[in-house]
Amino acid sequence: MDRIGVICGYIPKCRVFADIGCDHGYCTKYVLSRGLCERAYVSDVSAACLKKAEELMRAEIAEGRCIPVCADGMDGLPEPPDCVLIAGMGGEEIVSILSRAASLPARFVLQPMKNAEKVRAFLVSRGARIEHDLTFSDGKFYDLIAGSGAGGSSYSAFELRYGRDNLKSPSRDFYLKICKDIETLRGALLGAEGARREALRERLHELEGISDAIEERL
Repeated sequence: MDRIGVICGYIPKCRVFADIGCDHGYCTKYVLSRGLCERAYVSDVSAACLKKAEELMRAEIAEGRCIPVCADGMDGLPEPPDCVLIAGMGGEEIVSILSRAASLPARFVLQPMKNAEKVRAFLVSRGARIEHDLTFSDGKFYDLIAGSGAGGSSYSAFELRYGRDNLKSPSRDFYLKICKDIETLRGALLGAEGARREALRERLHELEGISDAIEERL
């Protein structure tokens, strides 16, 4: 799958869209070209990265439909967005950005590069409703979490670790990720001792259980 294409497929129609940590701005270009918002903000803490988005959307910026903002997270936006995209950052950084906002956006699309469980836990603690929570592959494995800022979701500890959609309707991509993680753990066990070895064995047992359950369904 194409990573940008998958992410964009979960962006809903809104009034004000914000792409936080926009880098090249490809997702915002997609949103504007399809009329999914009235105006969009592209924000990045790096002026050099923001410049790439400005080049890509020179026409949209001239028309006033796209506004570039060099800032850390959502801190520099002149108005609260209805939908926020944060992709390509670590989960802890995503949580930090959302924590600084007065409230969660009405809609969000998040693609953490790691620590997805921390993003899920934060969203659940803030009363968000997680509507999509899945793993996909584009050379690497990625997690995607999308939903709304209100409505609430109740997650088990197991679902926080692996994603509800992955467990309820596992895809082949998620299965392959689990298989890869199993092989990694088996390798790590070879040199592990004591408490670390026991923790790795417990984790491996859990992953093998998931793998077996998926194999029965695929």
